[in-house]
Amino acid sequence: MAQPARFSVPERLVESVRAEGTPEGAAWLAELPELVERRLAHWRLVPERVAEPGGRSSVVLYAHRADDLAPVVLKVARPSAEAAALRVWAGRGAVLLLDEADGALLLERLHGEIPLRSLAEPKAMLEATSLLHRLWVPAPAGHPFETLADRAGRAAARLAERRALPAADGTGPLVDEALEAVALAGEGGDWLLHGEFRHGRVLAADRSPWLAVAPRPLVGDRAYDLARLVLDRIDTLAASPGPRGAARRRLAQLAEAVELPADRVRAWTLLRAVDTALGAFAAGDAAAAELLLEFAAWL
Repeated sequence: MAQPARFSVPERLVESVRAEGTPEGAAWLAELPELVERRLAHWRLVPERVAEPGGRSSVVLYAHRADDLAPVVLKVARPSAEAAALRVWAGRGAVLLLDEADGALLLERLHGEIPLRSLAEPKAMLEATSLLHRLWVPAPAGHPFETLADRAGRAAARLAERRALPAADGTGPLVDEALEAVALAGEGGDWLLHGEFRHGRVLAADRSPWLAVAPRPLVGDRAYDLARLVLDRIDTLAASPGPRGAARRRLAQLAEAVELPADRVRAWTLLRAVDTALGAFAAGDAAAAELLLEFAAWL
């Protein structure tokens, strides 16, 4: 079937899904244009533009309602628990979910061109920790979200496999230390977490200064959410005077701002840094991997 003229799948998404090499991914990609057109028609939306370069597992289309011209966003993603998390938050600290069907989300329009990372780092970190306080709520009974133990277990399996990569030679001590975080998965309570909280996933909004988007929700220790924030903008931190001390101060200040034990934040930060670094080695991005490992060593 020819792809509708109104919609073009971003190349970044095409490459990402094809790289997986799975029949399920190929089928979803083939159905995507038709699914987008079906949702546009059902929700009576007029498309404006596709967000580029876009994500690696979803497409975001800026649109407005045909009847009242209200600006909205249509997001079509691979199967995930994003909608379930947005329903729990109900707009408190996160983008508001207006409707959902067929794996498509109809979302309120935020200012996608103004992410939190557009602010200077000290101000951005202050806003980020304030927002996390709103997002962290006790997990509802019978929730559909994966647990931190499950996600940490998958990270441990990846590390066990990738530590043998030739490029990862010499990372053994850091890998061993990072794996110690897995034992903490049962600590810290059962909180609904964003799962991928960083400056780039917080956007300016009209009804609130900043709102979170694109969660990868899970349930567990809040320190896990904070760990990704510790790793944000590490290229800027690495270029600053005394980066080792700056990295440790950042971690301590963020942990204090949300009243969490710095040792747990450090443990999850190490796991996320080393896991991402070895993933970068596997993808052939040695520069990114080495920066992450250097940051982990500073901690």
